[in-house]
Amino acid sequence: MKLEKYSMGIGDRFGKEGLAQLSAMIRANAEGKLIVPVWNKSNREHSIIHTQPKDARVEADSAVKQGEWSAPYHVDADHINLSNVDGFIECSDFFTLDVAETIGAEPSAEALDAFIAKAGKYAGSLTIDGIDAKLEITDGAIREIGMKFISPIKTAGEIYRHVLASKGEGNFITEVSVDESDQPQTPVEMLFILMLIADEGIPAQTIAPKFTGRFNKGVDYVGDVAKFEQEFREDIAVIRFAIKEFGLPENLKLSVHSGSDKFSIYKAINKAITDFDTGLHLKTAGTTWLEELIGLAEADGEGLAIAKEIYAKAFGRFDELCKPYATVIDIDPGKLPSPEVVNGWTPAQYANALRHDQTCAEYNPHVRQLLHVGYKVAAELGERYLNALDACAESVHRNVTENIYARHLRPVFFGA
Repeated sequence: MKLEKYSMGIGDRFGKEGLAQLSAMIRANAEGKLIVPVWNKSNREHSIIHTQPKDARVEADSAVKQGEWSAPYHVDADHINLSNVDGFIECSDFFTLDVAETIGAEPSAEALDAFIAKAGKYAGSLTIDGIDAKLEITDGAIREIGMKFISPIKTAGEIYRHVLASKGEGNFITEVSVDESDQPQTPVEMLFILMLIADEGIPAQTIAPKFTGRFNKGVDYVGDVAKFEQEFREDIAVIRFAIKEFGLPENLKLSVHSGSDKFSIYKAINKAITDFDTGLHLKTAGTTWLEELIGLAEADGEGLAIAKEIYAKAFGRFDELCKPYATVIDIDPGKLPSPEVVNGWTPAQYANALRHDQTCAEYNPHVRQLLHVGYKVAAELGERYLNALDACAESVHRNVTENIYARHLRPVFFGA
């Protein structure tokens, strides 16, 4: 199974927006860009929403049938590990191997010695096409990289082989995620991570590194865009080198996690993938759920009432909801309006505060981040929330489709 050149991971908390999401890809495809949808939902989301991995497959299959989509599509077992992968194996054909827990775990002496011996051939100055400066690789750097990344990539290998035993070779797509590292990977680190992936026999088709800057949930990138662009381009260059050097899949490409709404880096991403003529996997997460809230608010009546109720409850449970996401949100409680203020908002005021339009004076990134992590509140409303989505389907679906198409697909893949 081979992943197409361009793909987009689309999260859908409540499983109601599959066709609306796919509609954005249908529009892009009609305009000459095939961007393959990959529905992704993590084990944590399933546990909070009280859904099962198979539900994501049912949603994807249904959307594809309704939308008459004849191109490939996939269902991603998002950020799985050995403790939870079994529930995803039957219904998934894309596996994001999460090795966060073992980054920095000390490898065995034998594994470290073997790595140092093999990597030692690259010590000195290494020229990689696409990177202006030569990579300076020292024996000390090789040892440090081995100490940090041997164990996590071995863990990735264990997860991959566990899935392989059930799915069979060539029947699924593998992504390796190292974006939970404490620091962005240097080109030298990326080189040896890819060497380790090849040594483990993992046919990775996407790799998700950590980049400089903050990738907070649902809001724009915070950091040095020029530095990000340099890292992104260097990673592409290293991947191209590693494909030939280590025999990795020829379609191996970068995966940008927390890609949701990182508008200020989209121009740099488009330029890089165009210049290098390479692929991209852009993985989004919870912004579809925010578009649901916007759609409910714009529908007025019960939809607006539920949207206001969710905000009030999230506001009152700030610490509980924000604690699991503390490293990927920056919320100033002093800039959150009180529930009493929000209760007085019109449909347009609620939508304007939440919609990610930085040219709008009413846009509030603190409200947006709180509601992004507050989907647990909606889950607790159960059928009442789901029924509201059905009742307000036109408004909700319109916002979901437009968000993916206009704010993500167009700037990233068309450069528009």
